[in-house]
Amino acid sequence: MEKLQIGGQAVLEGVMMRGRNHWVVAIRKSNKEIVVEERKINSLSKRFPFLNYFILRGVLVLIETIILAIQALSLSAQEVEEEVEITTKEMVFTISLAMVLGVVLFVVLPAWMAKLLEGFVSGPLTLSIIEGLIRIVIFIGYLFAISRMKDIVRVFEYHGAEHKVIRAYESGDELSPEATSKYSTLHVSCGTSFLLVVMILVIFVFALLGSPPLLIRILARLPLIPLVAGVSYEIIKVARKYQDSNFVRFLMIPGLLLQKMTTREPSLDQLEVAIHSLKTLLSLEMSEGTEEVEVLP
Repeated sequence: MEKLQIGGQAVLEGVMMRGRNHWVVAIRKSNKEIVVEERKINSLSKRFPFLNYFILRGVLVLIETIILAIQALSLSAQEVEEEVEITTKEMVFTISLAMVLGVVLFVVLPAWMAKLLEGFVSGPLTLSIIEGLIRIVIFIGYLFAISRMKDIVRVFEYHGAEHKVIRAYESGDELSPEATSKYSTLHVSCGTSFLLVVMILVIFVFALLGSPPLLIRILARLPLIPLVAGVSYEIIKVARKYQDSNFVRFLMIPGLLLQKMTTREPSLDQLEVAIHSLKTLLSLEMSEGTEEVEVLP
């Protein structure tokens, strides 16, 4: 049987693994116990098959991944800090604030800075390239800044554990901490690589908009981001399918290098948590006869 394509992400003191029908979070509590939370996935693509078509499926996966990521982080926060209870109002406020900051940091700021240089460059493409480079520099600077934080380093270690365990599974190896430890913390279809592909593609897409006034420049970009994300998903999907190809790995070098900032070498204990998450997910998926899952790790 063909290997399931498993997705996932690191959470607070744990790892979330996602399949087509379920997602699972495994968390190491302060008493060293590993707790596992299981949830069912009710994707809109099951009710609306047209959402499985090219590009649309990428947009849907992105939206559903963000929602599941928030839910997984909330679960892990409550397990790690048992006395903390996150209300719906607090969650909505946090998500809204994060989205606003993301738009300001990666859309408004680069567009404004590029606009200041408009008189010194010629052509929309050149200006878009400058804006794109500014966006990438801000992104790398952001990753560098948060990678200095102790709690984030722990998350990056679990991120590395997630990648190692998925790679071991894809290779048909034994799912034990010792066996999975030999694999790389880098994966061609990591979300970090996905974001970099998005940032590169928007350079050329945004160039088609010309050089309108700043406000129109910003507003015109927002609706295009989901479209670019959908195309980026298709690129990452192909890269994952042919990830053992030297040509594909060469093309994905920038994304793999960037992952060196978002992953760290995990401990055997952290690998054990990731393995718990994956084994539970595989059991749930196989019980329903799932043959293939197409999601990003």
